[in-house]
Amino acid sequence: MKIDHVGVVGCGVMGSGIAQICAMKGYRVVVCEKTETLLGKGMAFIQKELLWLAKAEKLSDDEAKTIFGRIKKATTLNAFDVCDLVIEAVTEDLELKKSLFKELDGVCPDHCLLATNTSVLPVIEMARATGRPEKVLGAHFLTPPPVIPLLELVQTLMTSEETLKEITDFGRSLGKRVVVSQDRPGFIVNRVLTSILFNGVRLLEEGIADKESIDAAMEVGLGLPMGPLRLLDLIGMDTVVLGSDALFKELNDPQYACPISIRRMVAAGWLGRKSGKGFYKYSD
Repeated sequence: MKIDHVGVVGCGVMGSGIAQICAMKGYRVVVCEKTETLLGKGMAFIQKELLWLAKAEKLSDDEAKTIFGRIKKATTLNAFDVCDLVIEAVTEDLELKKSLFKELDGVCPDHCLLATNTSVLPVIEMARATGRPEKVLGAHFLTPPPVIPLLELVQTLMTSEETLKEITDFGRSLGKRVVVSQDRPGFIVNRVLTSILFNGVRLLEEGIADKESIDAAMEVGLGLPMGPLRLLDLIGMDTVVLGSDALFKELNDPQYACPISIRRMVAAGWLGRKSGKGFYKYSD
């Protein structure tokens, strides 16, 4: 099957990034949000990113306009009736995702593949909510999707080899290095990364080092592009709590227990970059 039309559910940080990279690689994209306000905010972010690329001379002005023109807006899932692949990128809430996959199964064409961008949740639960579990898999893009050159695919017990091959080819067409994980808690990336992030927070909580030193040690010493506290701010504390709670529930391993300071930050509304304050303060 040739993938031409790609649907993206959600136009937040992840959804807008996925829509952008797909459009940049020539795919026609339909992006859906539940309100015009959220949709407008996400589309404005995509436009801003494309304008920045044009200003940096990585795209021409005409190319930026053409890419943006490939993305169509929608506020109902019915717009996905033309899609060959739909990628879900909503909040890390399993019941919400299962309900969404059931709806997608009812509106998408029979040939359409369904993928979830979840970073920790059991993909099989979403697959079983559909009548096409063999066409469902995880497609975990990393933040930010247009920049990080990795796509982590998650194969469930019911994902067909044909589906896995088609999405592998799709990922490579986006310029991604594709890795495949079985459907286990945290998959590859977050099974390892969560421990690094939380240990960075624990060092701060214990007063062993300040945030700048912790991040610098990881960035300069280990060559990571972003230290654990800056990365937590980018991901968003609310998303971190949901993901780590799901990991801890399945593995019952204390290394995945969310630090209290992160829960307190969520309670205070300090979610990271998207709220203007997390471990660091942000003016934009």
